[in-house]
Amino acid sequence: MEADIFEYHKEEELVDIETFEGGKQKLIQPTSLNNPKLKKLKEALLYWINSTLKLEHIVVQSLEEDLYDGLVLHHLLSRLAGVTLSVEEIAVTTTAQIRKLEVIMEELDKRLGLQNDREIKWNVKLIHNKDLLATIHLLVAMVRCFQPDLDLPPHVKVEVVMIEVTKNGIKSEVETEVLTAASDAASGSLENTEREDPIEALLKLESHKVNTVKKAILHFVNQNMSTMGLQVADMEKQFADGVILLLLIGQLEGFFIPLYDFNLTPVNPTEMLHNVTLALDLMDESGLQTSSVDPQDIVSQDVTATLKILYTLFKKHKGK
Repeated sequence: MEADIFEYHKEEELVDIETFEGGKQKLIQPTSLNNPKLKKLKEALLYWINSTLKLEHIVVQSLEEDLYDGLVLHHLLSRLAGVTLSVEEIAVTTTAQIRKLEVIMEELDKRLGLQNDREIKWNVKLIHNKDLLATIHLLVAMVRCFQPDLDLPPHVKVEVVMIEVTKNGIKSEVETEVLTAASDAASGSLENTEREDPIEALLKLESHKVNTVKKAILHFVNQNMSTMGLQVADMEKQFADGVILLLLIGQLEGFFIPLYDFNLTPVNPTEMLHNVTLALDLMDESGLQTSSVDPQDIVSQDVTATLKILYTLFKKHKGK
């Protein structure tokens, strides 16, 4: 056993040393890591990955740390393109991880339609070495290919340091790298305007128009909750614990939610979050799209998130 451990660490060491031998390497400037636009892009990509792999119970917390071994990329490719690859599910050793990544990246590059090496800003070595720049470039390319209607934060640029190791020493220069262009999110174009979320568009209007829509949705809610003897007066607060939301979904969709599945009288944020998450899962299973809403936002009484969910139910059931 000790010999196996020794060999494993020796193998890791050789890969790390190889990273710095010759050639060029791009690194994001430390100051750019705090760029708000870069942070938003990372959050959007994380949310996209976790929404896509939700049914497989895969949760990614860090783009830098969670994609290097090929597991997440393998499941994304399978989910988005219906591709079944002959690779091991969990690769433990460095050699196995790189071998798995090689198979995945070959298939991905083919699916992404990138033939010119200059267009490809990632490779097996960079992804396995947890290179954030390469990982983001790859994920953005995957979004453009497999879910082109998904909006990403536009105009995201970062400063990168290009480091070149030569026999005379180390040379470096600073460049600007574009991660997303204007076309990656809603801009002024008609096509993107039509795709804008109706609730987000609503909240940009005059307050009296917003209140009119809120009253219509609230009337719809109370109409359907009256048979249970329940009344909603404060939309943000009364849906925050998920109880009324679950009862409303059950009433509208025509199914009973067992009381042991949720907390009827939640006493802390964890129990509230459980209720709201269950509610959104049930909506997803019923074909109601909730991917743009984070359950935590509803628990935090975010009016936009709460309205989005209620509007989705309202739009489907208002005429019934």
